Amino acid sequence: MTTPDPDAHQHGPRAARTAVVGAAIVDDLVRPTRLLAARRTEPPALSGGWEFPGGKVDPGETEQEALHRELREELGVEVVLGASLPGPLAGDRWPLGDRYAMTVRWAVVTDGEPAPLEDHDELRWLSLNDLYAVPWLPADLPIVDLVATHLT
Repeated sequence: MTTPDPDAHQHGPRAARTAVVGAAIVDDLVRPTRLLAARRTEPPALSGGWEFPGGKVDPGETEQEALHRELREELGVEVVLGASLPGPLAGDRWPLGDRYAMTVRWAVVTDGEPAPLEDHDELRWLSLNDLYAVPWLPADLPIVDLVATHLT
């Protein structure tokens, strides 16, 4: 017996999506006023688009371990993770095309100064007034919309 795909009603049957993690890095977990956005350099199809930093979960890693690793590699920072941002897919994940599903967690930097070390060439702190001043990757826009409801 096979278990039905809880997301199949939206996209039809398919293989399981690859797990990806992302961070909504803000200046304060309780009363955030700014969000850190990162401009991609790779792959070429996504180059120049702005996103939430993060990446794929490696085999044997938890999502939290993967997010901490990715943020160290990409930005050179340590963070404290907050709650997940509830997404429309099973497990509160967000669709990234048909192949990936991303869990996004609130985060605040506790050590280091964010720098574009890997896969990005620019970082920007965005307030509510300029949250849409950068060309976000289309898959990240619904997440940006949710973040906007929390910024003061």
